Amino acid sequence: MVEGKGTLYLCATPIGNLSDMTPRAVEMLKAADLIAAEDTRHTRQLLTHFDIHGPIISYHEHNKERQGPILIEKMLNGTNIALVSDAGFPGIADPGEALAKEAIAAGITVVPVPGANAALTGLIGSGLPCSPFFFGGFLPKSKKNRREKLAEWKHITCTIVLYEAPHRIVDVLKDILNAWGDRPMVLARELTKIHEEFFRGTVATALNFLAENPPRGEFVVVMGGSTDIQEPEKLMDPLEKVRMLMAQGTDKKSALGAVAKEYKIPKRELYNRLLKEEGEVK
Repeated sequence: MVEGKGTLYLCATPIGNLSDMTPRAVEMLKAADLIAAEDTRHTRQLLTHFDIHGPIISYHEHNKERQGPILIEKMLNGTNIALVSDAGFPGIADPGEALAKEAIAAGITVVPVPGANAALTGLIGSGLPCSPFFFGGFLPKSKKNRREKLAEWKHITCTIVLYEAPHRIVDVLKDILNAWGDRPMVLARELTKIHEEFFRGTVATALNFLAENPPRGEFVVVMGGSTDIQEPEKLMDPLEKVRMLMAQGTDKKSALGAVAKEYKIPKRELYNRLLKEEGEVK
């Protein structure tokens, strides 16, 4: 801990089953001078259950720009703050990431208090390879931005873990099917709760399943990675590239400069090679 400054505790909370709350998290929340919560009403219910009655303040996606500096100032003045999200780890696909970054930049000690996590819970129960894996959080809400992100991630070869809301899951899976084709897929919902459910199949069969079973609750989407084998890009011979640029109207000096920079070779060396080749052709 830094003398004179408070500490930021990143406290995991249950993702469904209250029994997953750790004794350490309860201890930290009771000891904190202030609790920062994504949804204060939701968190008050959790705190009441565990007989925690400390002061609480809101910190969420829509007020983080304003609230973040206030919380940082409090910690710089010695206040210990426990940060919680609605469920799971603060900082995983929620604004806690920004506060942790700001605290570290300000020289404030950041202490993670582990516990339940939806992404890892879904991953280990999926039956798909757990290592390596790629966590993408929520895909963009905008269809255009979502398609761009899917194009960017198309060739990831490891298992992919995403979060998605029930009202978007069908549209998202349709976009995934169009962008990536059919792949092994597991949908996990109601994790750790009484009605915990895993659907194991492919993107196409998942869409059929959702057509017959209206989606409810937040989803963890676990997908097989790309099996496309990408041929390594073959670099064109530097002189061939120079000639191509010159044929397209680029003057010799500019073509030599551009290719020398791209291939990281001395321009003089490239020029001498070009002269030699032209001499041999004559």
